[in-house]
Amino acid sequence: MSNKNNSGGPLIHIATPLIAAAMCIGIFMIAMIKPSDKLKVYKNLIFMDELKMDPEDEGIGLKIKDNQIIDDYAGQTSDTGEFIRPVYGEMYAVLKSSAMDLSVPVYWGSDIELFERGACQATGSVIIGDEGNTVISAHEDTFFAQLSELNIGDTVTLSTNYGEFTYTVRELISFKKDNNKYVNPTEDTRLTLYTCKKNVLGSSDERIGVICDLTDKKFYVNAKEEN
Repeated sequence: MSNKNNSGGPLIHIATPLIAAAMCIGIFMIAMIKPSDKLKVYKNLIFMDELKMDPEDEGIGLKIKDNQIIDDYAGQTSDTGEFIRPVYGEMYAVLKSSAMDLSVPVYWGSDIELFERGACQATGSVIIGDEGNTVISAHEDTFFAQLSELNIGDTVTLSTNYGEFTYTVRELISFKKDNNKYVNPTEDTRLTLYTCKKNVLGSSDERIGVICDLTDKKFYVNAKEEN
């Protein structure tokens, strides 16, 4: 009798850990559903920023640096000057537009935490005021909620600690999230602003925005004295 009762013993010892492991994996997958959905939303917005941090910062996490940007500079200005290149996670500009009552900080890089603080500039685009395509994006339900109110001829100003740059809207754009046409490098000097198109049913595959021409630039001659 005892041999018959113990015949399933080895099988039970093997199966029990496997069943327990399967249950743990199932619980973990269920717990990760909502966070992963949230990450997909952010990924859809920042699809074109592949460089997440500078090489020297790898492995030590995001370092956010909030700067005091020069406002109402009254010193000498010039058409030419030196750029101050930001580091990843640094606030290095303020974007303003009276056309949509906008004033928002601009951070260098695309990251979930940075998008919660302001607009983000793709590290693959050129620094503000330089030749090429400067690409800045933000969430449609926060900092760029009124972006669709911009019209051709409206102006946008980007203030930095090395100068102030004014752009004029020349084109309204709409594109799919996986279409890089408007965020790729360009030969002309432009500012591209974009956000997700509002969708009450969830995240949208559509992006809307504007392309602006650089129409005025003022480099600060004595910026260090003002800041």
